Amino acid sequence: MQASMQREFSRNQRMSSLILRTLNKIIRIDVDDPSLHEITLTAIDLSHDLSIAKVYFSSLNLNGDIDVPKKGLKRAAGFIRKRLGSEIKIRHVPELRFFHDQSSEKAHEISELIRKSKTN
Repeated sequence: MQASMQREFSRNQRMSSLILRTLNKIIRIDVDDPSLHEITLTAIDLSHDLSIAKVYFSSLNLNGDIDVPKKGLKRAAGFIRKRLGSEIKIRHVPELRFFHDQSSEKAHEISELIRKSKTN
């Protein structure tokens, strides 16, 4: 039982990594949407049965409106999913759901707080 769970976990991890790399490539090369030029896909949470991929993105523009790239990703989701299926040759391409990854913004805020505390 333990070996089966471990094998499945590593399969899920390998698939997540492959999907993340492929999606970043597709957005960078194949998607012609200016609202997506300053984003990076940071992580994927793949459901146990591989049917849903929660895709997390972060924006290089820390002061920008995060709804703009989120709407761009939603508009392009069908095209991205189709390209993903042709790139990685899997039987069932997961449904893509996009979420903003706030970790870079949080890190920036913490850095600013530290910087400010040192100057006081």
